[in-house]
Amino acid sequence: MKRVYDFMKIRVVMLIISTLVIIGGIAGTIAQGGFNLGIDFEAGLSLTVGIEGAGSVESGDVRSTLDEYPGSTVQRVGPPEDNQFVIRIRDDGTRENFQQVVANDVLSVLREEFAPSSVEELETSYVGPRFSQDLTRQAILLTIFAMVLILAYLWFRFRLGYAVASISALAHDVLVMLGIIGTFQFEVSTATIAAVLTIIGYSLNDTIVIFDRVRENETLLRESPFRSIVNTSITQSLGRTLITSLTTLLAVAAIFVFATGQIQLFALKLMLGVVVGTYSSVFVASPVLLVWQTSEKARKKRKDVEKYHKGAAAGRGKEPTGDKAEAASQAAAAQTADIEAVKREVAQKRNKKKNRKSR
Repeated sequence: MKRVYDFMKIRVVMLIISTLVIIGGIAGTIAQGGFNLGIDFEAGLSLTVGIEGAGSVESGDVRSTLDEYPGSTVQRVGPPEDNQFVIRIRDDGTRENFQQVVANDVLSVLREEFAPSSVEELETSYVGPRFSQDLTRQAILLTIFAMVLILAYLWFRFRLGYAVASISALAHDVLVMLGIIGTFQFEVSTATIAAVLTIIGYSLNDTIVIFDRVRENETLLRESPFRSIVNTSITQSLGRTLITSLTTLLAVAAIFVFATGQIQLFALKLMLGVVVGTYSSVFVASPVLLVWQTSEKARKKRKDVEKYHKGAAAGRGKEPTGDKAEAASQAAAAQTADIEAVKREVAQKRNKKKNRKSR
C-alpha cells in the first residue's frame, strides 16, 4: 500500500486554528455591528436603476445622493458601461406606503442629480416587516431541521460516534462561513441560506466517504490501533477528495468570474465553503471520531474490569475444594495450553507469509 500520512499527528494544532478562526469571525461580526442583512431578512425596498447618457458613474456617486436614507446600500450590477445599480433601503416602519413613496423619491433625486441624463427604473421589489420575520424564522428552522435529519441518518447508517463527528464538522463549517460573511459584511439573503445548505451537503458527502472507508478498515485492520485506521482511511480517500474539490472549485470559479451581482456573491460563498468543507472532513470530523472511539473503548474497558472484579469477589466466597478444586485446576491448565498452541500456530503462519514476501 502507498505511504500512510499521519494526519492525526497535527489534529490538536488544526483544531486550535479552527477555534481561533471561529472566535475571530464572531469578534469581527460583532465589531462590524452584526450581519449585513438584505431585504429578505430585514424589511425594505430593492430598486434597480439604469443611468444612461451620464458617462462613467460610480457607486459612491449614487450613494452620495441618498443622504436622506442612512444605512442604504448601492451595488453595481452588469458591465460598468451600463451604469446599472441596485439600491437597497431599509423600512424602519415610520413611513406609510413605503414602497411607492420611497421609490418615487429616490428616482426624483437621481434624475435631479444626474440631469440631463436619463434615469430609468428597471426593477422594484419590496419585503414587508412581517414577511421578513417569517422568512428569518423559517431559515433558522430549516437549517436546524436539516442538521437533525443528518444526525438521525448517520446514526442509523453508521453509529452514534460517527453521527456526532459529522455534525461537529457541519457546525464548524456553518460557524466559519457565518464568521467570514459577518466580518467582511457580505449581504445575508436567501441566496446565503442556499449557499450554506449546499456547503453542508457537500461537506457531508466528503465526510461520509472517509467514514465509510474507516468502517471498512475497522474489519480489515482490526488488529491496528484506531488512530492508524483513521490515518489509513484518510490517505486512501485523499486523492478522490482533492480531485472532487478542485473540479468543483473550477466550476464555481467560472461562475464567480463571469457573473455579477447576487450570483457572483453566491459563487464566492460556495468557493469558501468548498475549501472549509474539505478541511473539516479531514481535520475536524476525523479527530472528533478518534476522540469518541478512544473514550468509548476506555469506558468499555473500565466496565469489563469492574465486572471482572465483581465476579472474582463473588467467586472467592465459593472456592471449590477437594476433587472439584483439582478438576478446576486441570481445566484451567488445559485451557492455557490450548491458548498457547493457537498463538504458536498464528506465529508460524505469519512467519510463512513473511518468508514468501521476502522471496
